[in-house]
Amino acid sequence: MQTTAIVAKFEELFKNEPLISRAPGRVNIIGEHTDYNDGFVLPASVDKEMVFAIALNGTDTVNAFALDLNEQDSFKLDSIVPTEGWINYIKGVVAETAKKGLEPQGFDVVFAGDVPLGAGMSSSAALECGLATGLNKLFNGDLSKLDIVLASQMSEHNYAGVKCGIMDQFASTYGQTNKVIKLDCRTKEYEYHTLDITGHKLVLCNTNVTHSLASSEYNTRREQCEAGVEVIKKKYPEIINLRDVTVEMMKEFEGEMDQVIYNRCSYVVEENDRLEKACEFMDKGDLVNLGKMIYGSHEGLSKKYEVSCPELDFLVEQTLDDDSVLGARMMGGGFGGCTINLVKEDAVDAFIDRMTKAYKDGMGKDMLAYVVVIGPGARTEEAVEA
Repeated sequence: MQTTAIVAKFEELFKNEPLISRAPGRVNIIGEHTDYNDGFVLPASVDKEMVFAIALNGTDTVNAFALDLNEQDSFKLDSIVPTEGWINYIKGVVAETAKKGLEPQGFDVVFAGDVPLGAGMSSSAALECGLATGLNKLFNGDLSKLDIVLASQMSEHNYAGVKCGIMDQFASTYGQTNKVIKLDCRTKEYEYHTLDITGHKLVLCNTNVTHSLASSEYNTRREQCEAGVEVIKKKYPEIINLRDVTVEMMKEFEGEMDQVIYNRCSYVVEENDRLEKACEFMDKGDLVNLGKMIYGSHEGLSKKYEVSCPELDFLVEQTLDDDSVLGARMMGGGFGGCTINLVKEDAVDAFIDRMTKAYKDGMGKDMLAYVVVIGPGARTEEAVEA
């Protein structure tokens, strides 16, 4: 991300020297729709980020400029209420970090980013975590990384109106170069695993479609999983949710519950199992079998959990006979967004060209591709000269 343009705009508008903070978007290697079932996820922060230039202004007002939109807005610290638009994210972070003990002061901020919007890479989490990290430094706060994660999540809940899980903010804040985070969504415990993909690249293929089904279907899936747990509890009363169910245990209920409910639950149980195996394969440097887990994830998401769409399925199907692709799957909530592909490095350009043409010919739509590198999480630094 080009920081100098942000600093130059800040100095032009506010005649001050800013602090710089930044936070990345993320990918999720495997572990989709497992979070609200208290399962595991495997995200990583990437080299697409939101960048902030921030400085105190000695007033009781926050002045914010969104460089990408060329829009400015302001609010007073004693009257922070949700409104409309991007300023809500700024308000939310100020309000929620204050609840965690940060003492807000008036400040000026200019921000911009290169996290693609609507691609399932969590541009909103990057915005929240980048600003929260910067304010913690600016206000001489002592918020922990987990405080920043939770405040950012609550700003999304209470100001943006999106009841997101914790994965996106966690990945944006805790990310490390060449590491993925195995996050336990029940306990918030985590561990790092090295993902050495030397000779390969992670390529995201964006369908450029967003289906309105996503939010309503998301709620339906949660209800279906909960319904399945109630059936399982009759035989295994110690079960709290699908996180506690093994693959073998789940098989006992085929024919014992509604087939759709069974499919939903068995997908989640199998996805947690795939994630555990994926970590073992990463630790061994076995990218071929890691790729098989990634393909298995898409098969489950498409056929059992039914949160894919024709465009996502088409893009994954195009990779099945391509020796340069080790694994591919839809990434994110579903019904649109990106596929994530593990591709041999020397074939990346040809892969993107072929996929772009196939998508245009087969689906009549334009596809965008992003090559991403796993990089560090949220951080602050001194401003460079603009």
